[in-house]
Amino acid sequence: MRVIGTAGHVDHGKSTLVHALTGIDPDRLKEEKARGMTIDLGFAWLDLPRLDGEVESVGVVDVPGHIDFIKNMLAGVGGIDAALLVVAADEGVMPQTREHLAILDLLAIPAAVVALTKIDLVDDPEWLELVMLDAAELLASTHLAGAPIVPVSAVTGAGLEKLKRTLATVLTDLPPRRNRGRPRLPIDRVFTLSGFGTVVTGTLLDGEFNVGDAVEILPARRTARIRSLQTHRRPVQTAQPGSRVAINLTGVGADELRRGDVVVHLNTLTPTTLIDVRFRLLADAPRPLRHNQTVDFFVGAAEIPGVVRLLGAETLKPGEEGWLQLRLARPAVVAAGDRFILRQPSPSQTLGGGVVLSPSPQRRWRRFDPNVLTRLQTLARGRPDEILLETLERLRLTTPKALLTHVELDAATGAAALDELRRQRALVEIAAGEESLLLSLSAWRRLADGFAARVAEHHRQFPLRRGLPRSEARSRMQALLPGVVLSVRHFNALIDALAQQGLLYADDACVRLPDFAPTPTPAQQRSIERVLAAFAASPYAPPNLQDTLRILDENTELLEYLTDQGVLVRLGGDVLLRAEDFNAMVEEITAHLRAQGAITLAEVRDRFQTSRKYAQAVLEEMDARRLTRREGDVRVLR
Repeated sequence: MRVIGTAGHVDHGKSTLVHALTGIDPDRLKEEKARGMTIDLGFAWLDLPRLDGEVESVGVVDVPGHIDFIKNMLAGVGGIDAALLVVAADEGVMPQTREHLAILDLLAIPAAVVALTKIDLVDDPEWLELVMLDAAELLASTHLAGAPIVPVSAVTGAGLEKLKRTLATVLTDLPPRRNRGRPRLPIDRVFTLSGFGTVVTGTLLDGEFNVGDAVEILPARRTARIRSLQTHRRPVQTAQPGSRVAINLTGVGADELRRGDVVVHLNTLTPTTLIDVRFRLLADAPRPLRHNQTVDFFVGAAEIPGVVRLLGAETLKPGEEGWLQLRLARPAVVAAGDRFILRQPSPSQTLGGGVVLSPSPQRRWRRFDPNVLTRLQTLARGRPDEILLETLERLRLTTPKALLTHVELDAATGAAALDELRRQRALVEIAAGEESLLLSLSAWRRLADGFAARVAEHHRQFPLRRGLPRSEARSRMQALLPGVVLSVRHFNALIDALAQQGLLYADDACVRLPDFAPTPTPAQQRSIERVLAAFAASPYAPPNLQDTLRILDENTELLEYLTDQGVLVRLGGDVLLRAEDFNAMVEEITAHLRAQGAITLAEVRDRFQTSRKYAQAVLEEMDARRLTRREGDVRVLR
C-alpha cells in the first residue's frame, strides 16, 4: 500500500487536481468550501495501473498551501511514499513552493512527481518551457533532483492519464514499506461516527494492525481495542504498513485523543521529552541557530514546543549540520530514524530538519563532551539498533554473541544497541541453555504463524492423531528457517516458548494446537462401539489385532486413535486389551503376589480363563513396567 501527498503554493490547484484524479473532493470543511482554499488535511484515494495489468489503490493526502497553515501541512506529509509537487503554469515557482520542497527534502521523502497545473491558462509555449526549467532547477539542489514533470489541466483533463502512469512508475520503483512487527499510527484526524464511536486516521508505519488487537494511545497511555479497520473506506482484517488506515477504537473517547497521538501495540514504544538528533539548518534561514533557542518540533502528526541544546558548537550557521539535544515541553513518541522538522514560533518559519538518533538518551549531555560527540557520529553513520535489527532479520535466528559479530560496531555500541532493541521490544529473546536465542519480532510472528499453520495442516490430514510428532515437527520448523541449522536444543527452546505463549500445546511426544481434540466421525464412532462391544463380551480373550482391524474396516488410524486415547492397550505379540481389563488383571495379579509371593504363567491363564498368549503378554508388560520380575518359571513383585 502506498500514499502520496500534495505540496505546493496556495491556489496552485492541488485540491482541484486531486478531485480530477480521484473523483473525491478533499476539502471537507465548510470554511474551506467558502474560502476556496484548503485549511486542513484532506484525504482521497486513487487507482493506479500496475505493470502486471492490475490496478493498485493508492492513498492521497491533500495539504494546505497557504503560509498560515504550514503546521497542518507538516501533519500530513510525514508518512508519504511520494510527493505530488504542484506548480501552476501561469504563476510558476512561488515562495510556498520553495518552503514545501525544502520540507520534502528535509523529511527525505523518497520520490516526487511535479504536476505543472493550469496549462489551459497558458497560450505561450516558451513561457511553459521556462516554468518547467525553473521547477527542474529548483529540484536540482535537493535529493528529488530529476523528478519527472508532467503538464496537466484539471479543467480539460489534458495530461491526467500521463500523470497517473508517471505516479504508478515512480511508486513501483520504490522499495516495499518496512515491516518491523512494531506498528504505530500517528493520528492526523479524530472523530466520532454514529453507531461506531471513536475513529482515528493516519498512515500506518513499521507493522500491521489486526481487528481485535489490544492497543494503547501514546503519550497518555490510554488503552483501547481495535473494533474494525478500514483502508480507503473498505473494511480489512489486517492493515498493512504504509497504508492509510481508519481505526474504530473501543474503550476510549474521541475527546481523550488529539492529532499527534500515536496508536501502538502495548508496551512497544516509550514517550520521551529528551531526544538526540542530527539537524540541518536551511541555507536560507534568517539567522544562525543558537543554544537554548525556542523551537516548534514536528514529527509524525505531532507539533510540540521545545528548546534546542546545541552540542559541540556555540552556534549553527545557515546551511550547516550539527548535533542537537531537544528538550520538549511534553512527551513525543518517536523511534530512531524518524525524520523531523524544526520551525521558529514567531515569526513562523521553517528552520530546518533532520533525523532522530536516540529517542531516549540517558540524560542531558555536557555540550562539548568528546565521548558524546563520538557516540552521535556513530549513531548518525548507521543507527546501530537499525543495523542490528536488519542483520537479525537477515540471520533469522541467532544468539546475541553471534549477532554482534555480524555488524561493524564496537562492543559497547553494539551492546547498547541490543539493549535498545530489547527496550523497544523489537525482538524476541528465548532462553536456550547458556546463551539465549534472538529473533526479530516480525520473524517470531512469521515463525509462530507458519508453524501453527503446519500443525493445523497435520490436524486436517490426521484428525484422529493426538498431534504432530516432535521429530516431524522439527523438520517442519526447519523449513521455516532456511539457512539456519536448527539443533534439537534450539528446537525445544522454540517449542517451549510457543507453548508458554499459549500458541500450542507440547509434550514429550507431540505438539498440537491448544483447541484441537481428536474427534471421530459418526461412522467411525459406530465402528469404535462395535469393537468395544466385542472386547466387553470377552474381556480377557478379546479379538486380536487382525480381527480388530477387520471390525474397524482396516482403519489403522482409528486403531491408533483408540490406543492414543488410552481406550485400548497394545501389548506384545499383537495382543490388545481394553485399558480397564488390563488394569483389572494387573491389580488381581499384584494382590495374588502380595498374598502368595509368586505366580506362574499357567496360573494367570487359568485365573482369567484366557490363552497362554494373552497371559504371557500381560506378564511381560508388567515386567516392562517394573511391577514384576521373572525368576525361573514364576513372577515375583519387584
